[in-house]
Amino acid sequence: MATIEHSEIIKASPERVFDLLRRVEDFADYSDLIHSIDSLGENRYRWHVRAVGMDWAFDVAVTEIEPPHVLAWESLEGVKNQGRYQLREVPEGTEVALTLQYDIRNRLMEKAVNKAAKPLVGKVSRQILERVEARLNG
Repeated sequence: MATIEHSEIIKASPERVFDLLRRVEDFADYSDLIHSIDSLGENRYRWHVRAVGMDWAFDVAVTEIEPPHVLAWESLEGVKNQGRYQLREVPEGTEVALTLQYDIRNRLMEKAVNKAAKPLVGKVSRQILERVEARLNG
């Protein structure tokens, strides 16, 4: 599985940061690439994303919730992926670390996705965490 990691420090307590990250439907407010997120019930969500010139829809299930430290999910269909936010209190506020793993079985497709995915996921992750921080401190 390929892995993408990104972390940022947000000037707020882990509890406040986690409370916003836990509201998965609100992620559409935090990134220009996420058009909408529909709740499907039972901690399942359908994401609608526009990236690399294409519209994507995929379903995920939240698999682990440990307030205020861990929020994890995995895909239910499409590209196999799983992600995890790990929150840790630091003197400046909260360090939020994202780990995203995905598996593409086609080698040619995997190379193309790897080339686009790392900068794209980094951009989306930065946008999300910057806007979360702005909402918390605004």
